[in-house]
Amino acid sequence: MPEQQQWTITATEQPPEWFIQAVKQYTPASNGLYAAQLLWQRGIKDRQKLTAFINHKAYQPASPFEFGQEMHLAIARLQQAYNTKEKIAIWGDFDADGITATSVLWDGLGQFFAQNTQLVYYIPNRLKESHGLNNQGIDNLAKQGCKLIVTCDTGSTNVEEIIYAKQLGIDVIVTDHHTLPAERPPVAAIINPRYFPKEHQLFNLSGVAVAYKLVEAVYQSLPNVAKYPLEDLLDLVAVGLIADLVQLSGDCRYLAQMGIQRLQEDFKQPAAARRRPGVGRLLELCQKSGDRPTDISFGLGPRINAVSRIQGDASFCVELLTSGDVKRCNELAEVTELANARRKSLQKDVQAQVAQKLTQLDLSTTSVIVLEDAQWPAGVLGLVAGQIAQETGRPTILLSTEGAGEQGSRGAGEQGSRGAGEQGGRGAGGQGSRGAGEQRSRGAGEQGNSTSATLSDRGAEEQGSNSSPLPLRPSAPLLARGSARSVNSVDLYQLVKEQAHLLHRFGGHPFAAGLSLLVENIPLFTAAINQQLRQSLGSTTLTPTVQADLTVTVADLGKELFLELKLLEPCGMGNPVPKLLIQNCWFENSWHRNQQDWQGKKVQYIKAEFDIRDDSSRSAFPGLWWGHYKDELPIGRCDCIAELDYNTFKKRYEIRLIAVRSSANSALTTQHLPFIVDLRNQEHSATQHGLNAPLPLTGLIIEDCPTNWDDLRMWLRRCLAISRSTSGLDNQQQLAIAWSKPKHQPPNQIWLTLVGIAKYLSRTNQLVTRGQLLEKIGISDQTLLVGIKALKYLGFTVQRQDRSLQITWNPNDSSENLADEAVARFLAAVREEQFQQQYFAEVPLSTIVAIASYDSK
Repeated sequence: MPEQQQWTITATEQPPEWFIQAVKQYTPASNGLYAAQLLWQRGIKDRQKLTAFINHKAYQPASPFEFGQEMHLAIARLQQAYNTKEKIAIWGDFDADGITATSVLWDGLGQFFAQNTQLVYYIPNRLKESHGLNNQGIDNLAKQGCKLIVTCDTGSTNVEEIIYAKQLGIDVIVTDHHTLPAERPPVAAIINPRYFPKEHQLFNLSGVAVAYKLVEAVYQSLPNVAKYPLEDLLDLVAVGLIADLVQLSGDCRYLAQMGIQRLQEDFKQPAAARRRPGVGRLLELCQKSGDRPTDISFGLGPRINAVSRIQGDASFCVELLTSGDVKRCNELAEVTELANARRKSLQKDVQAQVAQKLTQLDLSTTSVIVLEDAQWPAGVLGLVAGQIAQETGRPTILLSTEGAGEQGSRGAGEQGSRGAGEQGGRGAGGQGSRGAGEQRSRGAGEQGNSTSATLSDRGAEEQGSNSSPLPLRPSAPLLARGSARSVNSVDLYQLVKEQAHLLHRFGGHPFAAGLSLLVENIPLFTAAINQQLRQSLGSTTLTPTVQADLTVTVADLGKELFLELKLLEPCGMGNPVPKLLIQNCWFENSWHRNQQDWQGKKVQYIKAEFDIRDDSSRSAFPGLWWGHYKDELPIGRCDCIAELDYNTFKKRYEIRLIAVRSSANSALTTQHLPFIVDLRNQEHSATQHGLNAPLPLTGLIIEDCPTNWDDLRMWLRRCLAISRSTSGLDNQQQLAIAWSKPKHQPPNQIWLTLVGIAKYLSRTNQLVTRGQLLEKIGISDQTLLVGIKALKYLGFTVQRQDRSLQITWNPNDSSENLADEAVARFLAAVREEQFQQQYFAEVPLSTIVAIASYDSK
């Protein structure tokens, strides 16, 4: 279970009146005070900065030649290729920043070099290769006659591969934003903003923005050649910038503002008239309109990232983003949407398994969480690690040993994409030695067959492969690979780098990293990295924190406040989405459901919807809580932290819940509350735990783990009724919650057991009671009914005989298509039941007491 969060509120310094009035010019419908407070807090404290921050037309972007000699070298080499008709390969990356960077170079350089003949691109397969250049891929490009490679979002530290390319007569221009090598690599040019001081307006550029700056320089150096304006690329730049979670300041903010404007303008066009029909169709599928940064961070970004997480090969995404073929783009957008739906389901499954493993850790003595599992798909590990890091306040490293014995020489740089709200898949064994050399470098028109769905993916950040692989034993060592995510300003990259001697490969940045190591090294690595962080922290305690920026009421929520806060957009690192603290509120009309994909099929990813109220208004305000059930909302008065948003699909303003807890002044006990003893997950007896005897008369014990709050409320109300019928503390009804954490079998095994029992009963002609089936299989009565329906599609007949059931089997009566769907429903019901039991095995006693308090009113 997540640790108790520490809530903080940003200290508010009242801005001077002149500043409030200056902000009010941009918020005519309100007084502008909230926006002024936030802008002042975030260092916007003079008129010039304010104007440039809000109005991109007042901002002066940097020239691409701010990169100095390196940009001049890059342009000279590209001009040589242009004059001599050399073949160029774009070497991209498989996350949203890398895909959009490749697309910008494909569209931008494609104005000067013929696509598919003089210009090709290559995206590494996420499931079989790591980030960055590799020799096999370079061999492949050499065979195609390429004389120049232009990287994007990768390559800065691939020194050995760059030397290898040079030996084959291939020059390399690196455009990247990741860690710099100790010495300049032997490249034709390296365009990397990390060479700038941190204060420079170009320092925070992401991969796609660096690629754009290169294209901008080409446009200026070869005027009157391009048929399409440079600004047509800005929508792609905005997608990559926001999806990559870089700090949106300086030119990053300017480019994002301009790009969102272009994105919205294109989406407003009829589908057949859009410049980028693929982007438009993706926005339609995720029910967005392209006018908000969240349309990218929660819409486009996760979907682009999902393709490589699920399928490995994301090359077709470049075609999706750049092609003008409406029919083809619609097909690719739908494949992308399905990949994202699959990602969500996988992420939820892994998250539940990680939560289970967390219960076996003593977090009081754990500084860095390191968990492993042979069944985890690597593609979603980064996403889940990020969630766990936020919940626990500790850096989290999740490792998969899936197919470890067959990995051979496969590196661990197998992960990327920092986008919000994502997930992954499972890779097949036997891919160890296969590299880029076995894959076609392809142009946008060659990707029609790249949409087949495999179930694999990587989930960590190993950008640039910042560490060369250690020599491995020839006997196929067992490699674990995974993702790491940081929190609380812990520099994860340095933390992992200190243990490089235990790793096969690793790479990343302070907030995210990817790594691989020998399975046998995991215990030593875990101990060492924990000791290292403990020593660096000293007496500091790691605590999950959530910070609010403003205190508001429900009456404040709505269009006026939304438009005020919108002045700060686009938000990102250094300028986060404003978090609103709402105190002494409560929830009504809550419900939850699984998400559906574009075909209407349920995805195993939940969200709760609700109305929020407080004493400031008679009207409720709608909201939602992603990844949570309605039963997780506190009963009675509470405090919450939320973000205010506009739902384009429902055409309404709503809050997105971030954190919630019972109000400090809420009464959790009343005179008639039952005395609740928590005996979960331990041996219990009435006398041992101080329950009054005789137990059957004065105390109740619940030993069966509930699967919903209604089951538990029944017991609570029974105790309340007894308490109200008596008087005095000696007669206070006592309730012991004494269920143990369930030891679940995998849903597939439960299904096989049910089928086996059914076959046995049919063969022996024996009767069985429903209770006997429930006890044997370990599921609820409701889930058993779903299973019996599935059995019928396999040719089983279930008939009642008195209080028993008779099961007979005729395989000829089976219906395979219907059976598959029915079995899937049964497995989903089992998973849901197991999830709920896991929840009730760990739900805080304070939550149960709060519900009892509410019911007693």
